[in-house]
Formats: sequence, structure tokens, C-alpha cells
Amino acid sequence: MIPKQPVCSLQLTTAAGNCNFKTKRFLYSKGHNTKSAVTVVSFFRFQLPVKIIFAIIFSALLGTATAADPNVSHPHQGIIAKFIDPAPALLSPGEQETLVSGKPVYQQTRHNDIDRGTAIFDVIASRETVWEVITSFQDYPEWIKEMSATEIYLSDERDILVDFTLSVYMVNVQYYIKHDYQPEKGSMTWTLDYSRKSDLDDSAGYWLVYPSPADTAKTRVEYSVDLRIGPAIPSFIETILADKGIKNATKWVKKNAEKLGDE
Repeated sequence: MIPKQPVCSLQLTTAAGNCNFKTKRFLYSKGHNTKSAVTVVSFFRFQLPVKIIFAIIFSALLGTATAADPNVSHPHQGIIAKFIDPAPALLSPGEQETLVSGKPVYQQTRHNDIDRGTAIFDVIASRETVWEVITSFQDYPEWIKEMSATEIYLSDERDILVDFTLSVYMVNVQYYIKHDYQPEKGSMTWTLDYSRKSDLDDSAGYWLVYPSPADTAKTRVEYSVDLRIGPAIPSFIETILADKGIKNATKWVKKNAEKLGDE
């Protein structure tokens, strides 16, 4: 008779409440300590999505060994090229019609051999109002579901440095961004603040804000971002952050700028 794998129970507290799961424990060697064990969650009464389970296990194993640290420099000074004076996206006739209809346009563009997503949309508000919303970093946790915390730790006329924390599938991603704010040029570009260690390996992008060519009463907004997840974060979260970031930008900026413009 083949002996059964040892089974134990694991109780986790999630957003849905306390859940019991059947788990299997496998011994592994950590240095000379062979008594350590990894607990793999399978299921008991119901099953969480696989990605959530993976994130829980991944976070538990890694702990805080590679966590973001404001007192330590980032491992490098930039892999993704910074944008300098980005130009408005080129639009096809079909994309122009989409914008006129009030819907956003999403593009996959290529910059320095790196694929990048861009959202383009029109807002019924002035450029000043749109910039007020975009630079209200302290309000991002209220407007963006995945954003759990923000803190502006340095700000002058042009440079705005912000500490962001995203929470996705129970994994916290903390990163430090240095914004180059030039509203007179209609742009704000950013990179990581490389004087601090972020959970993201790298990030670069831009906002463009200018009069809508289709309707002078509206403001055209472009948001483009590329990011690279650090080794401590599950790779599927990179796709979630990039895709959701692009699509969500068309919602929270438009909603809050038009609301502010009506007041």
C-alpha cells in the first residue's frame, strides 16, 4: 500500500472572509535545515482563483527580503529609456472617429524596441482642470481601486517625487516615481526615482494634455506607460498593472476632471 501524502488544514483570512483549504506539505532543504516545509494550497470547500493562490504562496515564501527601501539606491539607473518631449500619437481615420464618438482609443506602440500601451481620450474640461486631477496624487487611492497608498515626498515647480503602493491579488507593490512636470509644454514624463529601491524593476511613461483637434471645447489626454516587474513580484501582475493602468486612466481622469469642471 502506498502511504498517503500528509495533509493538514490552513485557514486564511481574505476579502471574502475566513476560508479553510486542504493543503499538502512537502519537505525541502534550506541550507542544512530539512525540517522546513512549503505549504501548497489546493482546495477544501471552494477554490480561490489560481493566480490569487500563487500570489499568496509567492509572498509568503519571499517575505520582505527584496522589499522596496527608501534608504537604499535602486540596483540600476534605468533600463527603459526616458521620454523627452513626447509627441501626440498618430491616429487613423477610424481612431479619430472613435474619439469623436466619445470613446477612448488604445494603441500598442513601439519605442526604443520596447512595446508600450497608450490610451488616448477626450475630456470635457479645461487643460488646467485635467492637470489638477492628474497631479492630485494624494487622491489616487480614492480614485484607483488598486492604489492603496501614495505620499508626495518632494515637490517643486517641475519635479514631483511620489511614493506609490499598489495592492494586487494580496501582493503589495511599492515604487518611487520621479515626475518631470511641464504643463507649459503640455506634458509630464516620469521614471523611477533611482535613489530609492523600488519593487518595480523599472518604469517610464508620460501624460500629454492639449486641446482636442476634434473639439476645441474638449481636452485631449494621452497616457502611456511601460514597466518591468522586479524579481520579487509574480510576472502575471505586470500584465495586470500595465493593462489596467492604461484602461483605468481613461475612466478616473475623465470622471474626476469633468466633475471638477462642473463645480
